[in-house]
Amino acid sequence: MGKFLINKSLFVCFFPPEHKVIIVGLDNAGKTTILYQFSMNEVVHTSPTIGSNVEEIVINNTRFLMWDIGGQESLRSSWNTYYTNTEVFFCKYNTWETLSRYELLNTDRERISVTREELYKMLAHEDLRKAGLLIFANKQDVKGCMTVAEISQFLKLTSIKDHQWHIQACCALTGEGLCQGLEWMMSRLKIR
Repeated sequence: MGKFLINKSLFVCFFPPEHKVIIVGLDNAGKTTILYQFSMNEVVHTSPTIGSNVEEIVINNTRFLMWDIGGQESLRSSWNTYYTNTEVFFCKYNTWETLSRYELLNTDRERISVTREELYKMLAHEDLRKAGLLIFANKQDVKGCMTVAEISQFLKLTSIKDHQWHIQACCALTGEGLCQGLEWMMSRLKIR
């Protein structure tokens, strides 16, 4: 019997590498909207995620298995069940929230302390110690939203020394800023 030697580039053509990405953040941050912008390049009307959504996305011959995890307070304790083999995690920060249908938008500064607490719990988890952190500062199209600099300061991102991280302004509805976040993610994976 002969042995087959397969060229690595030929193998990658037929079996592109797969990377696990989790998308986490508080409820109403736009996680599902971002997931479907990546997978279908369009806005999909969503309802609150109970559990998770998963989509496979292929970019430049690299497969990403993206897990969008529900962000309601009752679901946050189960986030760690998704951490195994995660290479990058998106932490979504919603820069504003709607108080009700007819009220004006205001900044979501009240929940940033909860976001910071959840972020640092994730960063301390053993299964995420090698994972990169991509923070999407969503809803930058809304007047009065928190800037990337404000979010970075409130989340104390400069104190994160044991994870590669990047914060990216974006608007999930238009897709603006999402490609730049993916470019950072791709460059991080090539470094490893």
